[in-house]
Amino acid sequence: MSRRPQRSVLSLVAVAAVAGAAFFGVGQATAEHSVPRTDKEIPNLDQVKTKIEAYYGDTETEDGEHYASPHSNYAKQTRGIASRARKDLARDLDKYRGGHGKHGHRNRPAIVLDVDDTTLLTYNFELRIGYHFTPQAQDEYLRTEDMEPVFGMRELVNWAHKKGVTVFLVTGRSEHQRDWSVRNLKNVGYDIPVDKEHFFLKDKKNPPAYLDCGNDCTTVEYKSGTRAHIEDQGYDILANFGDQYSDLAGGHADRKVKLPNPMYYLP
Repeated sequence: MSRRPQRSVLSLVAVAAVAGAAFFGVGQATAEHSVPRTDKEIPNLDQVKTKIEAYYGDTETEDGEHYASPHSNYAKQTRGIASRARKDLARDLDKYRGGHGKHGHRNRPAIVLDVDDTTLLTYNFELRIGYHFTPQAQDEYLRTEDMEPVFGMRELVNWAHKKGVTVFLVTGRSEHQRDWSVRNLKNVGYDIPVDKEHFFLKDKKNPPAYLDCGNDCTTVEYKSGTRAHIEDQGYDILANFGDQYSDLAGGHADRKVKLPNPMYYLP
């Protein structure tokens, strides 16, 4: 969302996501495709949009708003990812209780999550703007609307928090959007701390000292640098969740968990 300096809307990565491809190599290769030699190598834009709406189980309300169905293939996929992640985290916590989960000075279990399309679903926003993102449109939406939680993720996050896992949110949203974002997370049932110690937003005016790239960070530099900062506070990041490969690159997490997102691509 505001984290998008550039985004490839409905690119070939959308087709891969619709088909359920979740492997890093596949998505990365798709995102880095060469210049098409003929039109036959380019998916038809209208058909891609139709597939995306079918994947999300598009449900239109009487006032013309569009929402993802809890019975959609998207919902089934994200719930499945959340369920597997919960099992993995439960095994990790068993190791901690047995004294085998410590990484040097990092002895506090944590997870890190992106916000847009990882914890909060942007589908209604994307349909409202016709996939044409602008910072102004995002500000207006976040100021006045609440996004629904990604299916399965609210339950996973709240479960982890109750089990003693510290939850951190690292988003490309701008610092001036903090209050709106906190309101949204609370209103849709994320029962976790969302103060400045646990919720990191991009602050280009006053970038934190721990980011060597200052206000010129790429997505990977910003997110991996923030995870490194979290580790420096004594946390062992058991899993890092994101819908973009740029959310997951750069290390500083024991495990990467990719959420599906066929609507946009962020390098």
